[in-house]
Formats: sequence, C-alpha cells, structure tokens
Amino acid sequence: MSGSGRRHAAPGGGPAAGDRSRPPRPHAMKRYGQNHLVDANVLRAIVDQAAVGPEDVVLEVGAAGGMLTRPLLERARLVHAFEIDRRWLPRLETLSAADPRLRLHAGDALKADLAGLDPPPTALVANLAYNIAIPLIMISLFDLPSVRRWAVMVQRELGERLFARPSTKAYAAVSVLTQLACRLEKSRPVPAAAFRPKPRVESSFVTFVRREAPGGESAGEPAGEAPPAPPEYAAVAQLVRLGFGQRRKTLGNSLGGAARAGVTVSRDDVRRVLAELGLSEAARPEELTPPQWLTFARELRWPGTTP
Repeated sequence: MSGSGRRHAAPGGGPAAGDRSRPPRPHAMKRYGQNHLVDANVLRAIVDQAAVGPEDVVLEVGAAGGMLTRPLLERARLVHAFEIDRRWLPRLETLSAADPRLRLHAGDALKADLAGLDPPPTALVANLAYNIAIPLIMISLFDLPSVRRWAVMVQRELGERLFARPSTKAYAAVSVLTQLACRLEKSRPVPAAAFRPKPRVESSFVTFVRREAPGGESAGEPAGEAPPAPPEYAAVAQLVRLGFGQRRKTLGNSLGGAARAGVTVSRDDVRRVLAELGLSEAARPEELTPPQWLTFARELRWPGTTP
C-alpha cells in the first residue's frame, strides 16, 4: 500500500463530480505497491489511533494525495512526507505551499538519509506499501532513535509477525527485533474493501512504541529489561538473522561457524551457552523469546554485545 485516496472519487480514479479544482487522480501503479485508502471512516479511526500530539514530528512515507497528511498536519508540529511517485507531487506541493509545516521529500525513502531529517521525526505514521514495510520499519528501529512511536498500515500477515509469540508459525527474526525494541499498543484489522484498488490480502493498522525502561511492558507481555543500545542492537540483529536464516536447524547447527569482527563461534559454544541458560541444547531459533535472544548473544560473547 502507499498513500491515501479520496472517498468520493469517481469511478476510474477521476475527481468527484463537480470538483474541477484538482487535476485527475493518478491511477494506482503496481510497481509502487499502491493501494490507496478510500474509506473515510477507517481513515478517521487510524488517525485517532495514531495519537499524534502537538510536539510530534511525523515521518509519513507514501503521502500520495495527502489524505492522511492533512489530518496529521492538524495535530503534529511538523510532517516530513515522502512520495516516490512524481505524479502526486503537484498536489503535495500545493499543500506544502499552504502549510510550511509540511516538508515534502520527493523520492525513495529507503534511499534517503532519514537520520539527517531536521527536525528529527518522533513518530512514523504511514500507509506502507507491502514491498517496503519490513525494511522501513527496521531502518526506523535501527537508525532513527528519535522515533518513539509507530502507527503503520501493513499487510495483516506482517502485522501478526511483528508481535508473534515464540514457537508459532508467524514468529520470525522481525518478531524478535521488533519486540526487543518495542511493545505492542494496538492492532486494528482493516478489510481489503477499504482500499482502491482492492488488494488481495487483508491489512492491519498497528501501533507500537519504543521501550524505555524495565517495567514498561503492556498488559499480557512478560516483564523485560531495557532495550539494547543501537550498537548492541545491531550486533544482536545479525545473530538473530543468522539463526532464523536456517530456522529448521538447531541453533548449534545454524550458528556453528558464525563469525563477526574476527571472532568465530563453534557449535559447542552455542550448545554450552544454551545449556547454561536452561535451554535445550537442541533449541531452534523460534523457541527463544526476544529477551532470551539478547541474553543468549551476550553470554555467547557475540562481538558488539555487552557481557
């Protein structure tokens, strides 16, 4: 998905009847994964769930016609809006000219220097195209420590994976990495009929916040420690991805021979640390909780982690 649409657009993507003030709406392009939100009730609900405040600097990726951008500007201090599809730029430039709190960025957000945005974003609020959702969320977790809140429309399957429980089919590396840094606030299902063109999958609007300190977990979540600092987080992420890269194998087999910064761990090292932590020597990656992955990496003395 990308951007947002207008509820009263005429069939075929043109402006509503009698609306001659705007150019015709560009049709959705498959190459950009565009499915524009057209249900005004859903739009109002997700804006409320995003809970953007007057001190927030919002990063929006896939602004399209500005349907989500406008209500964000009403609530936020400033909005950095990215749009890769140049056909939408005239509309967004008009909106930016009318409100200097909108900073328009034409181009691919995945190739942009997001860490250099000024002022730095405090929230990511977006209707994300399916093909950029995971990399954009990961970039914001790793490289944008200023972002404290996420409110994103994603494919329902990804929404489930972000906060999946261990030992479930949906539990993956992205689950571990998201949950190490964040806690889930709310997930709202959004039907395919809310978009144009109608996608072949269901969607979810998911809100989550960065963990700050021990004891900040939401109801139903196990207590945990403060999230790792960015350099350690990056080191743990590499180990997690290596483990889940061969998830059918035991960690001893998948991580034996893994190397970082000139240090190589052996199969016996992995099995020994698992046993010391009270875990099975034959444990597979999906059996470890996010906090256990962090402890496992530290006890393994994986380079970049804090012993």
